[in-house]
Amino acid sequence: MTPEYRQVAVRDVRCGKNVVIYEPSNLFGCTLGDDVMVGPFVEIQANVVLGKGTRVQSHSFICEYVTIGEQCFIGHGVNFANDLFREGHPNPDSSHWGRTLIGNGVSIGSGTTILPVNICDGAVIGAGSVVTRSITEKGIYAGNPARLIRTL
Repeated sequence: MTPEYRQVAVRDVRCGKNVVIYEPSNLFGCTLGDDVMVGPFVEIQANVVLGKGTRVQSHSFICEYVTIGEQCFIGHGVNFANDLFREGHPNPDSSHWGRTLIGNGVSIGSGTTILPVNICDGAVIGAGSVVTRSITEKGIYAGNPARLIRTL
């Protein structure tokens, strides 16, 4: 049997000025503000918003219903999750998926996993962290689960 081939593509994307997307990348149904940079091997799904000046490094995955503020840095291989498998399997009903809101000026280190949470402006997330709870105080967070290392 011959498999069905599907191409990576950039489709139905609203872009501001001076947006750079490196290929190959798979972006669909999202909004990219002015001066956004998306590295290669990145997937950004529908209903995602990236604020002005945000940079997403290679091999990152940003699932539906993630909003990232302005001037943020998303390191290599960062993964966002919106379905917590509460029933023990994927939930096909997107109304049950979590929402993630990342403030302005947030830096997220390489290899981090972000569950549906809110992260306040100016937070720094260390590489390899797993963010399982909302972050409301500006500081440096690291670990699994991510914990406050020191305030900023």
